[in-house]
Amino acid sequence: MTWCLAALAWCTLSVSAQAQGKFFTKNGEISFYSKATLERIEAVNKKVTSVLDTESGKLEFSLLMNAFMFEKALMQEHFNENYVESEKFPKSTFKGKVSDISAVNFGKDGSYNVTVSGDLTIHGVTKPVSAKGVIKVAAGKVSAKSTFNIALADYKVQIPAVVKDNISPNIEIRVSMNYQPLNNDK
Repeated sequence: MTWCLAALAWCTLSVSAQAQGKFFTKNGEISFYSKATLERIEAVNKKVTSVLDTESGKLEFSLLMNAFMFEKALMQEHFNENYVESEKFPKSTFKGKVSDISAVNFGKDGSYNVTVSGDLTIHGVTKPVSAKGVIKVAAGKVSAKSTFNIALADYKVQIPAVVKDNISPNIEIRVSMNYQPLNNDK
């Protein structure tokens, strides 16, 4: 009986320790969507690295721009060569904070509405952004989702006049992360 109680206490401590700390992913997903008069453009990047600190609320993302996959190879080529200039600006990053992290109980299953604010860098330009999102805790696993819009002009991404009806000047960004506990023992 004592052994069972000790095992139960150890399991509870283990889950509590895991519930607080850092979570990460190396295969998060960020996609974008452009709906313009003549064309719909969508791309997804499933190689996003992200770290979430559940104590401070610090949140960071990093991704390679050339990892976005498009339906059409020509769109992908134009995106990398003409618009985001992936060779010159290979990475996009976000460094910010979940402003209401204390409202998220990482030890209890549930969905928690949050606001994330920080600095988004695309095409070598850094701008402050703020977005609503949801952090979901289920069976000790943490996931996060958000959708927000950016203006391409804010990041000095130029759309040539010849294709202005093909690309929206405002792009919808969708973020979806499935985090794992970061093992600090290594």
